[in-house]
Amino acid sequence: MRSILTIYRKELSDYFSSKKFLILLGLVYITGLTSIYVAIQNIRAAAQSSTDALVFLKLFTTSGDVLPSFLYFLSFFIPIIGIVFGFDAINSEKSSKNLSRLLSQPIYRDSIINGKFLAGITTMTIIVSSIILVIAGIGLRVIGVPPSAEEILRIIIFIAICVCYGTFWMSLAMLFSVVLDKTATSILTSVAIWIFFFFFVQIIASAIANAMAPLENASLATQIRNFNIGLGINRLSPSYLFMESITILLIPSGSHLFLRAITTSDISNMILSPLSLGQSLIQVWPQIIAIIALAIICFAISYVVFIKQEIRST
Repeated sequence: MRSILTIYRKELSDYFSSKKFLILLGLVYITGLTSIYVAIQNIRAAAQSSTDALVFLKLFTTSGDVLPSFLYFLSFFIPIIGIVFGFDAINSEKSSKNLSRLLSQPIYRDSIINGKFLAGITTMTIIVSSIILVIAGIGLRVIGVPPSAEEILRIIIFIAICVCYGTFWMSLAMLFSVVLDKTATSILTSVAIWIFFFFFVQIIASAIANAMAPLENASLATQIRNFNIGLGINRLSPSYLFMESITILLIPSGSHLFLRAITTSDISNMILSPLSLGQSLIQVWPQIIAIIALAIICFAISYVVFIKQEIRST
């Protein structure tokens, strides 16, 4: 345990003094403050047009005519943060010969990867929670509406989901860092997978759904089948699971739960009642478990491979 804490403190010190940490922190704060400016400009109109009483949460979900909401920015940057903290965790130590020198000390091999993993989670938690709390503080000052107890709990759970999602991408990048020898190859592989999940899975899902259940002059049953096929394929993507979970959590009006394929006339007589916190957690629990499971699987594989790897001193 002492060796893990030693590696943990060393990695935290390296992260906080590194240029990549400052660059990431600056980018996240710039985009976050930009999104809160857009949200403040449009939050009054959004609040008046909505029957949802949770006005404070609209700071994170309200978008403008040009710029998207804070949720979109966060879903874009969290994978980047996780990849940056994981892609060179092991192979950079190998290439610089520091790993063999480190293992010559009275430090267990698993302490190295565990300490790096915990340090990455801590740093990522600080970045994500700090920008969310800053936005909440600015919104409280500007709009003058304090958050309710339920809104505070939703924001805390929102931070936890963001950290879990970032942990998955850090675990995936760390896996490539263990398996691949070159840092350039590991970051390119991680970024390629992120681009595929973030951009292309929804396109593929829509194409397959439209091919299996065409929407042209389709009945309601065909529209529902089209939606279910696309939803099943989209849920293979961690990015979609993350966006689905935080959308349900922060937009509890229930309007996003209806089928996008159904026309306005079909839902005009439906009453949209906001989900309570318990109901929202029931809705997002499978997505959260899936993200956590993916993170555990990636880290477990990287852990086993790293423990069995041959580390040469030359």
